[in-house]
Amino acid sequence: MPADTVSVTGWGRTAPSAAQLVRPRTFEEAALAVRGCGARGGIARGLGRAYGDAAQNAGGEVFDMTGLDRIHAIDADGGTVLCDAGVSLHRLMEVLLPLGWFVPVTPGTRYVTVGGALGADIHGKNHHVSGSFSRHVLSFELLTADGRVRTVVPGTPLFEATAGGMGLTGVILTATVRLQPVRTSWMSVDTERASDLDDLMARLADTDHRYRYSVAWIDLLARGKATGRAVLTRGDHAPLEALPRSARREPLAFRTSRLPAAPAFVPEGLLSRTTVGLFNELWFRKAPRARAGELQRIPAFFHPLDGVPHWNRIYGRGGFVQYQFVVGHGREETLRRIVRRISERRCPSFLAVLKRFGDADPGWLSFPLPGWTLALDIPASLPGLGAFLDELDEEVAAAGGRVYLAKDSRLRPGLLAAMYPRLDDFRALRAELDPRGVFTSDLSRRLCL
Repeated sequence: MPADTVSVTGWGRTAPSAAQLVRPRTFEEAALAVRGCGARGGIARGLGRAYGDAAQNAGGEVFDMTGLDRIHAIDADGGTVLCDAGVSLHRLMEVLLPLGWFVPVTPGTRYVTVGGALGADIHGKNHHVSGSFSRHVLSFELLTADGRVRTVVPGTPLFEATAGGMGLTGVILTATVRLQPVRTSWMSVDTERASDLDDLMARLADTDHRYRYSVAWIDLLARGKATGRAVLTRGDHAPLEALPRSARREPLAFRTSRLPAAPAFVPEGLLSRTTVGLFNELWFRKAPRARAGELQRIPAFFHPLDGVPHWNRIYGRGGFVQYQFVVGHGREETLRRIVRRISERRCPSFLAVLKRFGDADPGWLSFPLPGWTLALDIPASLPGLGAFLDELDEEVAAAGGRVYLAKDSRLRPGLLAAMYPRLDDFRALRAELDPRGVFTSDLSRRLCL
């Protein structure tokens, strides 16, 4: 197997660490890699879209799983697919959309592997309707530390520990996933402005049940009466009759577009309070006050940033922190207070979104719980950022909320148990299944997982 010592980082490009990168091409090679791990252990890695250090392993091994990328079987009648863990959601869309099927859950990028989607238990704009990715997994094969390949099904402790377990129970090899039927590759989209945070939350709470997909871009630099103003975008898969006649000839065609890649070198400070404030003002004002039934391609609706290769470079060499938390229903005042604090501190975030979550998911370390989730990107070089986010962590934990481990790069371990009540169960199962700590990551060491 090819192996190189490389510097590995998350999508946020902070805290890189050196590891031996191993590239298995077969299940047998993956098993050999696991059995051959040294004292620092190993961790599986997909397309590197975890923002923090979940797929890093300083001084150890990182298993690049993208070589395991076969689609084994598609049930075009029943709506299921069996594929390797290294298959990306992008590839599934290419293959499945022409057959009238769509992935059940997608985050803000389609460049995520199936193994990563399950390991992080990703969520999307449809969580209030469909839950997280693990709810649609019928079974998966897991390579554990003892070299065994186990078939894992929902409702078992190993399934619940692996869904959201950040790769620490083993290496996912294959998964069988239930799909979403669609008649076209277009979305019917409603867009409206919200004047402030309370207006936005009221619109989401009152009418989200009408839509399968819902998300709000929120201006976190707006202050005063405009604090929390937003652009709310919601929609569903367009029916065939909604398409213009020219689009009905190929209603399920999957077409993407790409802009030039972000340059390798971007000057520090490009995303300042001034530039982000100007962008936010323009973005809010260009949005329609209310527009219904606009047709958008799937990539434009779900993955607009995927059209800009290496968009994470725009934050400069220092990278950025993505901070995402959730607080439950009845804790709206905590959300309001945090939004006010971010606004008053003038955090330059132009990628900030608010969504509502539905029922909690079965994974012991799955992130969603019923309530409100806010995600924002902040340049890592912002003075005092670490101490400020530590204070927000305290507020979130005190309200019974949590932060998302797939995006975390700096949470203190002392708050983890308050945020994830099943943490002790996870640690106990992991100790039983992997007593030598074969599966290890920078995240697991930092948070004592």
